[in-house]
Amino acid sequence: MATRPMLANNGKMSEFVGVFDVQSKLTGQNYRCRFSHLWNGIATRHADTIDTKFFVEDDALVVGLAHTAFVDFRTKHGRDLTDREASFIAAEFLRERLEEDDERKLYDVFHDDVLRLIQQIGIK
Repeated sequence: MATRPMLANNGKMSEFVGVFDVQSKLTGQNYRCRFSHLWNGIATRHADTIDTKFFVEDDALVVGLAHTAFVDFRTKHGRDLTDREASFIAAEFLRERLEEDDERKLYDVFHDDVLRLIQQIGIK
């Protein structure tokens, strides 16, 4: 059986994604972002998501990734996404939204967007 490269879950979860800055293309505002952790949103929000928590400046926000895209990824690639990979997907979505000056407390990332981000990041 062939092994596939993946981003392993090494280290503390809060360090899966390093601190990053995003500048709004619209206003030039700079956002400092820090990943905290992820959890299953099915139990906490009754949503079919994997929820990720970030701090933007000092404000907490949640990026919920559609779980159905995780199932499609497993079917296509024969493996599950790691927690670290999920955190990268969420960080990339957050980066895109903040570049557009779209700051919210909760983002729901739909199935097709999760798959697009997986491809964009190069996760296989």
